[in-house]
Amino acid sequence: MKNLRLKSARAAKDLSQQQLADLVGVSRQTISAIEKGDYNPTINLCIAICRALDKTLDDIFWE
Repeated sequence: MKNLRLKSARAAKDLSQQQLADLVGVSRQTISAIEKGDYNPTINLCIAICRALDKTLDDIFWE
């Protein structure tokens, strides 16, 4: 399932996939795969992404 909330939150902060990846210490391909729904990130990565985007886990990852 695509993670459009992640893509939207990233775009709202005016960050590219590469910039977000650099902030959280992963590759751009990892961010792309999460947005496409091809990769299920660890809870630690989810938390790092949320912190970088000033969002909660509920905002980005949970329904």
